[in-house]
Amino acid sequence: MGKMIKRLSEWFGIGGALFIFPLIVITIIDVAGRNLLNKPIPGTFEISEYLLVIIIMSGLGFTQRIKGYAKVDFFIKNISEKSKAFLALFTTFLCILIVFVIIYKGLLEGLTERTVSDALKIPQKPFRLLVPIGSFVLLIEFFIDFIDNLKRFRK
Repeated sequence: MGKMIKRLSEWFGIGGALFIFPLIVITIIDVAGRNLLNKPIPGTFEISEYLLVIIIMSGLGFTQRIKGYAKVDFFIKNISEKSKAFLALFTTFLCILIVFVIIYKGLLEGLTERTVSDALKIPQKPFRLLVPIGSFVLLIEFFIDFIDNLKRFRK
């Protein structure tokens, strides 16, 4: 089960990372067109927003898996291992609750979404639904961390 979840997180992360290149290309072309030819690409801002949603929401679970987030530990540096394990367990539980709410509200928003973007008329629904999908992958990773932290706390 763990291998399947790891693969899911990796595929989502890789899938999201593939959209970085088109974001870079469209931004460079837009800036060059604006500065050199005085002709920006219409809708570049919207496309960039949507590409960022894909990149960020797809990478949440993978980032949690590899612990690629910023961590400040000078508050807990001098406490016991048992206390550190308890705090890790507690904060992971809080993260699970918060992400569960994000999934729930994201589903409600995504399923009822009917609007399109202003310039290009791109439907927003698929991008809104990426919020609960990407958050679900993150939730699974938090469950794995919770079990690991529970084992660490019991030792």
